[in-house]
Order: sequence, then structure tokens, then C-alpha cells
Amino acid sequence: MPLALLALAVGAFGIGTTEFVMMGLLPDVADDLNISIPSAGHLVSAYALGVVIGAPLLAAVTARMSRRTVLIGLMGLFVAGNALSALAPGNGWLLAARFLSGLPHGAFFGVGAVVATSLVAPERKARSVSLMFLGLTVANVVGVPVATLMGQQLGWRATFLGVSAIGLAAIAALAFLIPRDHEHATAQGLRGELAALRSVPVWLSLGTTVAGFGALFAAYSYITPMLTDAAGYAGASVTVLLALFGVGATAGNLLGGRLADHSLRGTLFGGLASLVAVLALFPLLMRAELTAAVAVTLLGMAAFVTGSPLQLMVMEKASSAPSLASSANQAAFNLANAGGAWIGGLALAAGFGVTSPALAGAALAVLGLGVAALAAVVDRRRAPATGRERVVATHVPREAEAVRR
Repeated sequence: MPLALLALAVGAFGIGTTEFVMMGLLPDVADDLNISIPSAGHLVSAYALGVVIGAPLLAAVTARMSRRTVLIGLMGLFVAGNALSALAPGNGWLLAARFLSGLPHGAFFGVGAVVATSLVAPERKARSVSLMFLGLTVANVVGVPVATLMGQQLGWRATFLGVSAIGLAAIAALAFLIPRDHEHATAQGLRGELAALRSVPVWLSLGTTVAGFGALFAAYSYITPMLTDAAGYAGASVTVLLALFGVGATAGNLLGGRLADHSLRGTLFGGLASLVAVLALFPLLMRAELTAAVAVTLLGMAAFVTGSPLQLMVMEKASSAPSLASSANQAAFNLANAGGAWIGGLALAAGFGVTSPALAGAALAVLGLGVAALAAVVDRRRAPATGRERVVATHVPREAEAVRR
């Protein structure tokens, strides 16, 4: 695997850290800015809104630019957003800075996935994407706990300055490790990228992402009350258990990348089916501390097995102009975050019990399986059987040909 993937992973590590660290810093930010916890929670929403808007927008406006230049520019915007977060004098400015920080998130992963797959031989495309996403999952194990501790000890502004430093390191890595003669965007430009979004298979792939990861966030958004109220853990133990989720997500991400290179659709179906099973068993597993810890780990693993297959599925269906569709898939991940949390909250509000969000998540995972099955049927009707399923139908660049030799 080329070292350029390390540069993408460093950027993903910084993005993953700044996305999730705000949850742990909400009380500190609220106290410092003299606002309520619910008001501080809008800072999480502002970041997610930036992701949803920025992913397709920035991918579209940079369609004809060198992808190496785009990645460096996106990380520069990320550094600026986090630096402004550290310097924000009040809640309004912090909201704007968090929105700005979220803008490059989806486009970075979307364009980065296209770059990652173009750097390797075709039989390693899924693994290349999983190695980029490795930065995101490791952020949950290391980056977020360390950044949260830094914020608690040195003040929340120090956390965002630290994340800015990670972004600067990512810029340096991208500048040195992404080949200067790297493939430019496709000749279709913006018009070709937009045309890709008129494809029914692309929208079915995006729908699978929303339903599949909505299943995860329906349960994960309420994992703390499940662990404390159902499993009996003390509140101080939750941080360790969330690290177990990150460990499971990291293992699932690497496993999914390896399996998807052999069978893209089979890995997707298997991951979604595993997610249904894990979430359906949550009410039983949450009855004891040991099985609850196992459940949290399995949840991360089952969900992130599907990460690389979902990303590659969208890229495959928009193979002639993949950047915008790939970035739109990142927006779909964040829609899944918001929608899944809302649906899980409805189950709690209805009085179905503290573990009911997991069952709501299981229902969403079943829906994801249904959408994925519909996509498979549409594919079979649109094209004759051609043997082994290709991951991304693009040419093999010089870097990949060197890897193959």
C-alpha cells in the first residue's frame, strides 16, 4: 500500500477527532460561554449541517481541479475552522466556526476515497479506502479521549488548537506524499459529476448508507443510558466502553476492506445482517456488564464492516464521475447520524424502555438490507452478468500499475 494513504489517514484522524470531541466538551463550553447544555448541543448540529452542505457543494465546485490540490485546500479550510473555534469570543461565532469546520469533512473523504482507489491495483481498492477510514476509527479510540482530556485540563480552546495542529500535519503529509502528477478530475467536470446523481443505482446506494448507518446511530446516540441504567455501569466507566466501540469499529473497518475486495456486495449484505443481529440482541446483552461490553464492541465492528463497501458501491455506480457521488455519500452518513438519533429518541419518548433505540436501529438495518437487495435487482436487470463484480470501473493509473508489477 502506498504511503500516500497515510496522508489521507492523518487527515481523517483530525476530522474524526474534531467531529466527536464536542460531545465530551459540551459542559465546559456551556460553562465558559454562559449558555445552557441544550444550546451548546447546537454546536454539534452546526458541524453536521456543514458536512451535509459542504460535501456535495465543495466536490462540485472543485470538479475540474487537481485532486491533490483539492485535498490540501480542504484541509486548509479545516485548519481555519478549528483555529477560529479556538478564538471564538462567543456562542454565535463558535457556531459559525463549527459550521465552517464541517464544510470540508464530506468532500475530503469523498475525494480522498477516489484518490485512494486510484493509487492501488484494482483488487486492493476496498482495502485502500478502509486504510483512509482507519484514521476516523482510530480517532474514536485515541484522538477523542486525549482531546477531551486536554480540554478538561487546559480548557476547551486548547483542544481546537491541538486539532488545528493535526490539520497542519495532514497538509504537510498530503503535500509530500500525494504524487504531484496525480490524476486530475475527469474531463466531464461539473456537468458530468451532476449527471452521475441522476442514476437510480447511485440513489439506492445512498439510501442504503442512510438506512444502514441510521441503524447504528439510533442505538449509539443513547448508548450511555443503556450502559448505566440497563447494564449497571458507573458513569465514569462509559469512556472506557466507548473506546471499546472504537476498537470494534477499527477491526470492522479493516475486515470490511479486506472482504470487500473479494465480494463487494456479499460483504455489504453480511455486514448489514450482522448489524441486525447485534442490535436485536441488545436488550438481552445489556442485562449484565460483561455482555454489555461485548455488545458495544460488536456494534462498532458490525457497523463499520459496511463502511468501505458502501463508499465503493456509490463510486462504482458513478464510475465516470465519482467525486461528487462519493462526497454525497459522506453527506448521507451525517443524515444517518441525525435521522438515526431522532428515530431512536422517538422509541425512548414512546416509553418502550431504555434499550428500545437498539430495536429501532435493528428495524432500520432491515430497511437497509431491503434497499441493498433492491439495488442488486436493479443492477441485474440493467446489465447482463459479467462474472466477478468490479469495485470501481476506472482505469489503472501508473502508480497502481507499479504496485501490480
